[in-house]
Amino acid sequence: MASLRCFLRSGKKAVSVVLRRELSKSSPVAVQVNVRDALNQAMDEELERDERVFLLGEEVAQYDGAYKVSRGLWKKYGDKRIIDTPITEMGFAGIAVGAAFMTAFSSCAWAVAKGSVLYRLPFESSVMLCFQAGLRPVCEFMTWNFSMQAIDQVINSAAKTYYMSAGFQPVPIVFRGPNGSSAGVAAQHSQCFAAWYGHCPGLKVVSPWNSEDARGLLKAAIRDDNPVVFLENELMYGVPFDLSEEVMHKDFVLPIGKAKVERQGTHITLVSHSRCVGFCLEATAVLAKEGVECEVVNLRTIRPLDVDTIEASVMKTGHLVTVEGGWPQYGVGAEICARVMEGPAFNYLDAPAVRVTGVDIPMPYAKILEDHSVPQIKDIIFSVKKVLNM
Repeated sequence: MASLRCFLRSGKKAVSVVLRRELSKSSPVAVQVNVRDALNQAMDEELERDERVFLLGEEVAQYDGAYKVSRGLWKKYGDKRIIDTPITEMGFAGIAVGAAFMTAFSSCAWAVAKGSVLYRLPFESSVMLCFQAGLRPVCEFMTWNFSMQAIDQVINSAAKTYYMSAGFQPVPIVFRGPNGSSAGVAAQHSQCFAAWYGHCPGLKVVSPWNSEDARGLLKAAIRDDNPVVFLENELMYGVPFDLSEEVMHKDFVLPIGKAKVERQGTHITLVSHSRCVGFCLEATAVLAKEGVECEVVNLRTIRPLDVDTIEASVMKTGHLVTVEGGWPQYGVGAEICARVMEGPAFNYLDAPAVRVTGVDIPMPYAKILEDHSVPQIKDIIFSVKKVLNM
């Protein structure tokens, strides 16, 4: 009888274990998505979510985009929402800004028709003529270097209008495209515009690194009522990253203005954005073998700058190195160092902060010179050891 009880008891335990295994929920499986597809998905979902969203730029429609970021969108949404433009950045940037203006109409409006003749039209007709007003455009520059042709529209028209209208006229627009150095495209196609546009009040400036950043921040930028400069990186488009089920959800949005600590550390803080975040993580892997634990802060947003996260990290580690692909003078790293010096974190520094930047010259075309003109992993390692007096 005792042996029978023991057999039945063990049998119950075995059944309960099996049931627990059957009923337990498996952890969400991550899927690999490259940065290009993350951007494409974000635009697709926002185009579907809000009929006011549209994309315009050079080759974004029938050619699927110069870098295939808009692949498939023209076939899905058609000519009215995915618009190919002529090669005139000032022209189509101005069209996009005008489309974003939330125009206030009276009971009737003036409109121009056939030459210089003015006709007074009823309200309904004025709305028809201004059918683009109040939209949420996504304006693609084939490269941010070309935005210099349209910088008057970005700064004077988009960035300043909300302030100059006393808050009456929001400008919900996203300017996006590849920023910074690529490969073999020389001086006129290799500039980083993070500091350029980060200098200007009225703009939000975003600089994603991985697929999660690209997806969550682009959706946030499109939904924002302010003009957003969205700085991508051409060399990151094809790089895959694991995305969780949460990130892949249609309602996943990252807050603009909030940095992320990509790696915890205790000895030194590395602050970076865009492609250089990956360089920092690779450098920390090398330094960890020598007993140096680096904390890596991915800025995600250049303006507004998440000073709180930077200060908290510096107050923990006591050391700071900034890493960016842009030029050193008046750069993002210079601003970070100034903010730390002016704030409470300065009293926690055990050594002067150091900047790792691009070289202060126009980008050379020759491959070997190009490699020496942008930050490398070895440069980050050297700077960390310099700050830690190793």
